[in-house]
Amino acid sequence: MAVRLYTTLLVLSLLLLVTFSNVAKVYGSSNLRPSDCKPRCSYRCSATSHKKPCMFFCQKCCATCLCVPPGTYGNKQTCPCYNTWKTKEGAPKCP
Repeated sequence: MAVRLYTTLLVLSLLLLVTFSNVAKVYGSSNLRPSDCKPRCSYRCSATSHKKPCMFFCQKCCATCLCVPPGTYGNKQTCPCYNTWKTKEGAPKCP
C-alpha cells in the first residue's frame, strides 16, 4: 500500500514538472533563437502604423533578450529583459 502511494505521488510530481517546464519554455525569457526573431517581430508589429521603427527595435531587443512578448501589444512581463530595457529618457525601448 505504501509503495503504491509513493509511486502515485512520484508519477504526479513528474507530470507536474513536465507540464510547468513546458509553460516556462513558452513564456520564458530566452527561448528563441536569433533566427526566430523576424517572424515573431513581424507579428508583434503587425497592428502598428509605424512598422519600420517597430521592426527595427523589436529585432534589436529580440537579438539581445531572445524573447518577444506574445500578442501585438503589452504582455511585456513575460520577457523581463525586453520589459526593462529603457531609452536614455526612461521610455521603453522595446515595442
